Amino acid sequence: MDYTTILLRTIFIYFIILFVLRFMGKREIGQLSILDFVVSIMIAELAVVSIENSDEPMLRSIIPIVVLSIIQIIFAFLSLKSEKLRNIIDGEPSVLINQGKIDEEEMRKQRYNFDDLLLQLRQNQISRLSDVEFAILEPSGKLSVIEKKQEKDQKQNESMMPLPLILDGKIQEDHLEKLNKTSLWLRQELRKLGYREIKKISYCAVYDDNSFFVDLKDEK
Repeated sequence: MDYTTILLRTIFIYFIILFVLRFMGKREIGQLSILDFVVSIMIAELAVVSIENSDEPMLRSIIPIVVLSIIQIIFAFLSLKSEKLRNIIDGEPSVLINQGKIDEEEMRKQRYNFDDLLLQLRQNQISRLSDVEFAILEPSGKLSVIEKKQEKDQKQNESMMPLPLILDGKIQEDHLEKLNKTSLWLRQELRKLGYREIKKISYCAVYDDNSFFVDLKDEK
């Protein structure tokens, strides 16, 4: 076995993988999409094969790595343009606790049991279910938890689901439904604020005090 060849192959493959993974963006490992995760595993396997089989031409491993990288970049670009494709690739968040009530049906859909729920609540430094107002299972598998407000605050404001109402110029009807609101209500509220064209809004959300956060698309 030629150890010099193995050393050189390892160094070369290292920089190839570093260059490829750089295109996946600056996201944490736990926030990788399913596509990113699959591509990462396949690239890692191809890299190991290339290093171990020093008699085989490196081109046999580099070509599949480049092809996988191109596929990942294409899908990442298309997911920016298409909400449906983004939902297929990344998935959608699931609300497991809504206004303090556990949604057992949603937990069954996600094959998520109470042990999983309690474990992730403890990881969020929450020991009692009664302290949770919202618990949202993100596409990455991480549980986002929003605690209940103090009693005085709760009397003043009704808690609202922290979900975007507009994304990339499109009204999120399912999110409005969870808030018991309609697209007509949203349009009327935005008109009061001076926003008349939904397509020009990149992001819109409403908070507990009924205030809106609106971000317009960058003009090109």
